[in-house]
Amino acid sequence: MSGGVAPAPAPAPAQMATTRDRMAGFGAGLASGATKLLVGHPFDTVKIRCQIEGGHGRFRGPLDCLASTVRNEGARALYKGASIPLVGWAAMDAVQLGSLSNYRLLLQGGNKNHELSHFQHGLAGLGAGWTVAMVASPVEIIKMRLQMQYAGGAARQYRGPADVARHLIRTYGAFGLWHGLPATLAQRSFFFFLWGSYDVYSKWLRTLHMPRSGRPPPEKLVNFMAGGMAANTFWTLCYPVDVVKNRYMTQPDPSAIPFRRMFAHVFRTEGLSGFFRGFVPSFIRSFPTNASAIFVWESTVRVLRGESRV
Repeated sequence: MSGGVAPAPAPAPAQMATTRDRMAGFGAGLASGATKLLVGHPFDTVKIRCQIEGGHGRFRGPLDCLASTVRNEGARALYKGASIPLVGWAAMDAVQLGSLSNYRLLLQGGNKNHELSHFQHGLAGLGAGWTVAMVASPVEIIKMRLQMQYAGGAARQYRGPADVARHLIRTYGAFGLWHGLPATLAQRSFFFFLWGSYDVYSKWLRTLHMPRSGRPPPEKLVNFMAGGMAANTFWTLCYPVDVVKNRYMTQPDPSAIPFRRMFAHVFRTEGLSGFFRGFVPSFIRSFPTNASAIFVWESTVRVLRGESRV
């Protein structure tokens, strides 16, 4: 045998996407969104309250916020504002993950067997982030306004999601529900790193071997672990922007501080630590919530495409 270089393996034959392939991501996204609500909403309530009120002396930290909320308002308060995400997160994940699937197929030229680079996976994530921002912006501003209500009964500012929506439209006009859209677009731009790193972690995990069998880990375990690690990466990078977005969207109406100036306002009033208030519950929440959601999405996509029974 000569010492020449071995020929590269032949590329996989083209497998063109069908309509079923293009729609599977949207259907599976509904299941992912419901999973996020069930697992993540209590963490989200603590995160939002720490971000908005943490610098004003109301809470000493995430655990104090959790204990204070349950003690003063009951455990159900951890699910305040959950009615809008129940529909909204399902819709958001359907749009985000359905568009992600289709942006990937676009970059693949419709050939499911064409392997994308990490950067291309990031580009697909960026496109999905900007697409879902149109749905996420009204869902998030309504959810956060409800989460920030501490009073009950007649003292409440808002009676429910519809009351928040009416108030925003009355204050800002027909597009009041999208009052926070520029801020949401900025935060969702970090989906480039979420889905780019998800591909990095997935490929790395597939190179490992299980202790006893010596085989690569099951694909579902890869989905779960890579999803959690990618979510931690995303939140570590985007958290300061998320804080500023949420401060902007929950300030008293009409908004006194524009989004682009809110960065300077947070730094001037609270210093660098102001950009990381509520980071611990967010970081803790991100792994189980997103690992579970991405695991459910990937598994459901395979079922809907006819690639798996479970």
